[in-house]
Amino acid sequence: MMMRVLVTGGAGYIGSHCCKALASAGFEPVVYDNLSTGHRHFCKWGPLVPGDIRDADTLSRTFEAMRPVAVIHLAAQSIVTRSNEDPQETFDVNVAGTLNLLDVMKRYGTDRIVFSSTCAIYGNVESQTIDEACRNNPINPYGSSKAMVEAILESYEAAYGLRSVRLRYFNAAGADEKAAVGEWHEPETHLIPIVLDVAMGLRPALQINGNDYDTADGTAIRDYIHVEDLASAHVSALTYLLEGAPGATVNVGTGAGHSVSEIVQVVSRLTRRPVPTLHGPRRPGDPPRLVANARRAGQLLHWQPRKDIDAMIRDAWRWHQDLRKADGVQSLTA
Repeated sequence: MMMRVLVTGGAGYIGSHCCKALASAGFEPVVYDNLSTGHRHFCKWGPLVPGDIRDADTLSRTFEAMRPVAVIHLAAQSIVTRSNEDPQETFDVNVAGTLNLLDVMKRYGTDRIVFSSTCAIYGNVESQTIDEACRNNPINPYGSSKAMVEAILESYEAAYGLRSVRLRYFNAAGADEKAAVGEWHEPETHLIPIVLDVAMGLRPALQINGNDYDTADGTAIRDYIHVEDLASAHVSALTYLLEGAPGATVNVGTGAGHSVSEIVQVVSRLTRRPVPTLHGPRRPGDPPRLVANARRAGQLLHWQPRKDIDAMIRDAWRWHQDLRKADGVQSLTA
């Protein structure tokens, strides 16, 4: 019998890729998602249980019926600008919701969790790359909420033996190489799909938020990781926990930084289409540079990223073209 893994937020962009990776590795993913931002159409590799992580009754019924051996926890309010505008919502979903999930896990004896954390925990860091020992100094409520959950998880391991791997994501990009699932947010806030919209002529131009950062071209630098590589890191983290290893905090990135202007250039080169740009003010809570030192992921989880920025954009472009065809969005079941 396949081991069941509950994937909160499994109908979303990263969650659906995790479900595919879990199924490929011989697990049965069970999607738990309130579908506020996820899509039923993305639940292709296991059953869907509609539910909110703040709903203890639905969670309890799900654990009673499914008896998962572990949880991969991605459900969250993850938009930085939204967290600035409404921090109460962010802390309610990300912190209170996680406490609710952990309480149900304790009751049903599920003592392993892979947590979707974030490089936003680090805030403004002066070093060229960031390792896990860097001081946590989040500069927005989203990052603060994830730092709180990491602290909670460490306390739960010490007190209750509930072990966790806290994966600090850098910037997920790309899509399933067969275009089965990909990045689809309403509204879209992530850079690469917005740039692809501009390349397709669906937006007049890309507004670059800040061109006066202390970087080579003045635009912010991020570490982009292919979503399939990110999904495989979750499977590696789950395997690590199932083998009895203690909890750990692990960066998941490539160690290569690309500026906003560089992303525009790569998209234009690969799509052979112009990408007009405009310059706007910096967004509150945006650090100038976030690039991972991901050596620990290799050492502890035996994980390495495989795909570079060109592969990310090629796969994203393939998905994006399918999504944005004349009847594309309408033909997908939301």
